[in-house]
Amino acid sequence: MAVLSDSDIVSLLKEGSLRIGGFCEQNLTPNGYDVTIEEIWIPAKDSRFKEGIAEIPGQEWFVVGTKEFLELPADIVGGIWIRTTWVRKGILSSFGRIDAGFNGNLTFSAFNASAEPVAVPIGERFAQVVFEEMRSAASESYDKRSGNYQGQRGITLAPADRQRNDRSKP
Repeated sequence: MAVLSDSDIVSLLKEGSLRIGGFCEQNLTPNGYDVTIEEIWIPAKDSRFKEGIAEIPGQEWFVVGTKEFLELPADIVGGIWIRTTWVRKGILSSFGRIDAGFNGNLTFSAFNASAEPVAVPIGERFAQVVFEEMRSAASESYDKRSGNYQGQRGITLAPADRQRNDRSKP
């Protein structure tokens, strides 16, 4: 796999094979794209923030939904990395890959490991997506293999098939 540069990302956006709804050129990095916070949910308090600043209490789990709606082609995957700005404040999160063929907003689970509250502004960059080109396109893309979160909008904790039957979703 080869990591795509900022100019590779812009070229794919122009040709339309990669799409980033809510794209902001200032969020490009030399080797990726920073996604921004659209919403924060703190389950223990059942508090949602869609504007202003979310104060995340120390030792508290929270969920972040992104502004950007990503659409990846069948030969591009995304690696997700928390921005070190947040790690330095005690925010921890576990990330993985965005499958080839995925489309939707991203939902991140995070934890304030510090003892002190951390201010997290809505609209701030939270994580970087590093796009990688696969040697060949997947024989079956994400929507055909599992598609559990295909087309998700907003914070999504349960797979799409469970969401239809689960009225307790956040």
